[in-house]
Amino acid sequence: MLALRGVRLRWVTFAGSFVALALGVGLIAATGLALAATFDAPERGPERFAAAPVVVRADGLLRVDTPTGTRTAPLDRPGPVPPGLAARLAALGRTVEDRTFPADVVDPRAPEAVDARVGHPWSVAAAAPYRLTTGRAPAAPGDVVVTTGSGGPRLRTGDRVRVRTPAGGETRTVVGTVAGRGFEDAVFFTDDEAARISPAIDALVVHADAAAVREALGPDSGTDVLTGHDRRRADPDPDRDGRALVSVNALLGTAAGITLFVSAAVVASTFSYAVAQRRREFGLLRTAGATPGQIRRTVLAESVLIGVAASAAGTLFGATGAPLLVRRMTEAGLAPSWFALGDPPWPLHAAFWAGVAVATAAALVSCHRAGRTAPTEALREAAVDSRVMPVSRWVAAVLVLLLGLGLPALALATDPGDLLGRKSYVTRPMLLIVGCALLAPVLVCPVGRLLTWLPARLPGATGVLVRENTAAGVRRTAAVATPVLITVALAASLTGTVATLEEARATEARTATTADFVVTSEQDGRPLATALLERVRDIDGAVVSASRSTAVTVLEEDTALVSSKARAVDPARLADVAKPPVTAGRLADLDDGSIVVNEEWLTTRVGDRVTVWLGDGSERSLRIAAVLATGTGDNGVYVTARNAGGAEIDRIDVKVAPGGDRRAVAAALNTAAADTGTRVETPAERPAPTGPGPDARPADDPPAAALGPDDPTRTGLRMILGIALLATGTALANTLVMATSHRGRDLAVLRLAGATVPQVLRLVVAEAVAAVGVGAVLGGLVAAVNLLVVWGALALLGVTTAVVVPWGTLGLVVAAAALLAAGSAVLPALSALRPRPVELAGSPE
Repeated sequence: MLALRGVRLRWVTFAGSFVALALGVGLIAATGLALAATFDAPERGPERFAAAPVVVRADGLLRVDTPTGTRTAPLDRPGPVPPGLAARLAALGRTVEDRTFPADVVDPRAPEAVDARVGHPWSVAAAAPYRLTTGRAPAAPGDVVVTTGSGGPRLRTGDRVRVRTPAGGETRTVVGTVAGRGFEDAVFFTDDEAARISPAIDALVVHADAAAVREALGPDSGTDVLTGHDRRRADPDPDRDGRALVSVNALLGTAAGITLFVSAAVVASTFSYAVAQRRREFGLLRTAGATPGQIRRTVLAESVLIGVAASAAGTLFGATGAPLLVRRMTEAGLAPSWFALGDPPWPLHAAFWAGVAVATAAALVSCHRAGRTAPTEALREAAVDSRVMPVSRWVAAVLVLLLGLGLPALALATDPGDLLGRKSYVTRPMLLIVGCALLAPVLVCPVGRLLTWLPARLPGATGVLVRENTAAGVRRTAAVATPVLITVALAASLTGTVATLEEARATEARTATTADFVVTSEQDGRPLATALLERVRDIDGAVVSASRSTAVTVLEEDTALVSSKARAVDPARLADVAKPPVTAGRLADLDDGSIVVNEEWLTTRVGDRVTVWLGDGSERSLRIAAVLATGTGDNGVYVTARNAGGAEIDRIDVKVAPGGDRRAVAAALNTAAADTGTRVETPAERPAPTGPGPDARPADDPPAAALGPDDPTRTGLRMILGIALLATGTALANTLVMATSHRGRDLAVLRLAGATVPQVLRLVVAEAVAAVGVGAVLGGLVAAVNLLVVWGALALLGVTTAVVVPWGTLGLVVAAAALLAAGSAVLPALSALRPRPVELAGSPE
């Protein structure tokens, strides 16, 4: 009953704690529900061959026998189906040959907009199944059928479009359309035309019994016979949904963890300040005979009531907001379009009890000191803050800081590359933030005096008052500064680390490339036409080096198959266009019997032989010719074209020969690349690579280097920082409303001393902004330590780069916090100044 009465009488004090906790629980519940959906996501069925009875394709797995069993790994480039296989299986039933190749559509009405598509023979369309919605099937070489409903140009039957394929660009007529099925944008040709463009057979649809097909092929045919759900393995990029769910899982897990961390920190700070404001009340209760245990039980009961009510409201808020979160994630490309919520109740239970636990833990920490304070000491401390740091908090702060500094130091000494991983740079700042937040009551006074040194020397009393009030109200200043510290440190650490890694990758790529121009496909990963290479080689004054993206796989310690991205190059031309960071050996020694590895490999001694499996699964024993520095992970493997595993040329590096005309070479390159779906760039114009391996584009861990402002990495970071900023705003508003509401007597004294209402309001705003500045400085110091750790790791890995500080993000965060703090201080100050100053000065607080 006493607890209920206390909550009712001090609703202003508890309202902010309620809102902060409810918001945190709601965000945890929403992210938890979305996270649970990644565990219970429905299994996706086959797409391209959903209506095919049996699909035969080349075996896409590498199988290696080891002492502990057979290990498997996906091949980078599975081979085609043998040409005579269709004839062998024709006796069992009708067979349909599938071919897949690039087929970009250029609408003459908008030639600058290229619609990237894939080409197939028309006979395989029924395997999806595709059904004609308008027009007819293709019957002549110039006929095509296209899918509709994509984001590209709207095509209709009768349109004349230019279609670019590996065989060149030709104008064709759209004779029919089919409704798109969501997994690809396709162009269908006649079977003969598709075979001319792409002779290799990618898959074979067989209308026969699967057992009979397997018996006809035999056990050692090197092919897969796919039926049922296994037909999905023949889809384009069948693992994309699994990878997408892993990314969603990681993002939501990070968001939930940061939400819990920020919520716990701001709620603990809010509860602590709320209890500190009641020291006079506790002193009076002790004087009246209340025991420390009674005070603790009262505060704990009040906190539990607030915790239960706020957690219940937050759970309801989270259940309502989870669908909005999922929809926003799918719209932003953070989750697959089919991602949807399930109905497991455990995230709501977990969020509710997490909120109650946070409130209870915060209350226990806050009320412990109030209960142990003597009556006279409590009354004395009600006027001026003193002894704001008990011994237990000192010990906890020192231990957390030592751990936060010791773990990165250990990683720098043993494995610097581990510090560049997403999990590391997202979670590592937490310890330093917690340690600095625990020390906030000690740090705010010197930092506050430093920030207010100049204003205190300006004419007028405002600067002096701000300086002295900041030092006297340590708990109030610390309560305002702590959430700002957390948000600034997170914002600067996360975005600064991503930007620094991106800059490091770009710097590494620029220094490793000595070419003047780079020619690649407009659609990353697609091969370049052979005719284009011949035209580029005919350019006067150009030194040309063509290369291929591939992969090699090694068996490490006889237990695990580890694949590495690789680039197949011409050794005679490599030194002309590239200068990778060699730590041992010579690039000139690379030949068909050797390989260039990096320092991450287990075997890195020049001259040693390693057994590798190429992209097509063939086994080779190669000698190590040179070793590259690890760098940011993009210094991968180099082999020759003979060991490319069937990969096609996808990059051409061009260097202007001594005495050559750079402008003439550039003009000739652009002429040669015109209407081929390729781009000509200088190394400085190319975006930084985003995955392991030399110049690897597709990223398995995108937060290591974002590509642009709309990249999912940055979108995910914005979501995480938005959560932190929302919690910070709630804590700021709550603390300042509580603090200013209890300063009626102080403000009245200023009015009686002759200060006008605008002067008092300016003082209140200045104090609030000064507290925000203290938090920003402390958060910046934490972020600086984290960014220096990243810079040190890069330096140890052989990458020299500048630390990128996200000044724009920090400016927005600090400005938003300052504006919110000013508004949250002014409104209650105006309310407190309404009574006459004489009445306020004589009233009890």
